[in-house]
Amino acid sequence: MRALIALCALLSASPLHAEGLEVTLQPMTVWKSVFGQVEARVEIPARARIGGTIMALDVTEGDRVTAGQQLAVVEDDKLQFQLDALDAQLEAAQAQLATAQSELDRGNALIERSVITTQALEQLQTNVEVITSNISNLKAQRLVIEQQISEGAVLAPEAGIVLSVPVSRGSVVTMGETLAQIGGGGTFLRLSVPERHTNDLAEGDEIVIAAADGEQIGTLVKLYPLIEGGRLQADVEVERLDARFVGRRVPVRLPVGSREAMLVPEAALTRSGGLDFVAVEGPNGPQERVVVPGQVVERDGAPWREILTGLQPGDVVVTTDE
Repeated sequence: MRALIALCALLSASPLHAEGLEVTLQPMTVWKSVFGQVEARVEIPARARIGGTIMALDVTEGDRVTAGQQLAVVEDDKLQFQLDALDAQLEAAQAQLATAQSELDRGNALIERSVITTQALEQLQTNVEVITSNISNLKAQRLVIEQQISEGAVLAPEAGIVLSVPVSRGSVVTMGETLAQIGGGGTFLRLSVPERHTNDLAEGDEIVIAAADGEQIGTLVKLYPLIEGGRLQADVEVERLDARFVGRRVPVRLPVGSREAMLVPEAALTRSGGLDFVAVEGPNGPQERVVVPGQVVERDGAPWREILTGLQPGDVVVTTDE
């Protein structure tokens, strides 16, 4: 008896309010599940500017690099030999210049006493100028060789992450060969969509991406006009996209159309004996009706459930709010 009195008191303190909701056909987005691939916005190869042997390799896959950072050093022994040969020629030319300049100074002294002719003096002057010009040429060649040696340093063309390093220390490479692939400029998702959905997509559409911490919303920013192999390429911008693994595939849902569906609040469903029930208004009050529920849809921050069978448009669903 005491338990009955307590139950009556509880019910009187928390009255149940029944509300009716008329079932109508409502538009619902149709989603297509595909996979998107994380791509770097730009992928630039770091190439060797000279041929030779890799004497130093300072990066590996996954390293973060800055623009202009040294990634490797390529050396060509022939360049050093050429530099040594030019140094020897410069030393000999400078000795010849010293001798020619000495003879020119002596000729200037002798011309004042009319010991030599003007033609002989001009010849001495020409010798000095020729040797001087030869020294300038040798110095220019030496600068070219020094520049080639300095170009043995392979630099990062852009800040980013090292995606691949297809060579190893001690490898012999040719001019223009790729030593590392750099991905920079941020990341985005690239989709490959069946061509039958090309007319259902438009730039600016919202895309749902499945992430480890829940779903994320992205924006379709580009549709490529060229269809290859029956697939349409599309790019999606996503904030806070996990860029640790370029090339990683993530599940994506695309809006490819809409259809009409009967939706009821998730709270209107009850389950008993393995069946789902919804209370609807009847001639003699609310009555339970067996339904077959479908997928869950988010509406105004609340979960709604699609009803496949068991209800008709115009039915009034009874929900209770405590």
